[in-house]
Amino acid sequence: MKIIVLEKQVPDSTEISVDKKTGTLIREGVPSITNPDDMAGLEAALQIKDKNPDTEITVMTMGIPKAKGMLEEGIARGADKGVLITDRAFAGADTCATSRTLADAINKVGYDIVFAGRQAIDGDTAQVGPQTAERLGVPQVTYVDEILDVKEDQITVKKSLEDVEQVVTVKLPCLLTFLSDSVYKPRYMNCNDIVDLQKEDKVQVLTNGDLNMDPSLIGLAGSPTSVKRTFTKDVSDKTETFTLSEQETADMIAKTLKEKQIITK
Repeated sequence: MKIIVLEKQVPDSTEISVDKKTGTLIREGVPSITNPDDMAGLEAALQIKDKNPDTEITVMTMGIPKAKGMLEEGIARGADKGVLITDRAFAGADTCATSRTLADAINKVGYDIVFAGRQAIDGDTAQVGPQTAERLGVPQVTYVDEILDVKEDQITVKKSLEDVEQVVTVKLPCLLTFLSDSVYKPRYMNCNDIVDLQKEDKVQVLTNGDLNMDPSLIGLAGSPTSVKRTFTKDVSDKTETFTLSEQETADMIAKTLKEKQIITK
């Protein structure tokens, strides 16, 4: 079985800030990490490989050349190889152009299942996984908590909905997206795989010369959407004081929680 795990290198969200003049993210000097939801997808793939050693796992990303280090971390955790999709022609891609490029690369590499994170912490769109599945023309299951059973031609998973869990069986090939708060907690890198990386370059680099995609369909030119402005909400020390009965206080708290969609009833 061939599993491709999509990963994205993102700024550490605890360190990121926004330029108030330009409204853009300040990335200089900000450490990069592997997107947490993607890490859950990798661990899920590795647990399948633990039970079926003939499974081949490829970690894949579209990004700048330094994202190769993130892929090597995935290999050090147990993946077999990596694929780095990098080219200035891919720069500025929105989720539409990104999914189009990923799908072409996935088809070039070959796969039985694609694993991805639910969403990236820098964009929070949760669109790339589902859009990639549509480009590939395969079924998808999102918000996966746990894989329950894997067979040669199908996979059964438990997915999370707002207030219930759902068990879904889907035919292969397919695409699954995972939650970072699922049962899949990332394992540590291991010494043997780290040493192997020093002996052999296991990351394949794909440029648009390899994929030969129409320039009008990739990168900024192939992106129908763009981010107009990014901003952080100003924090104020202003407060409101209410004098209410116990019942009125409870009613106000409930109303506020419903407005913020923290509770539904």
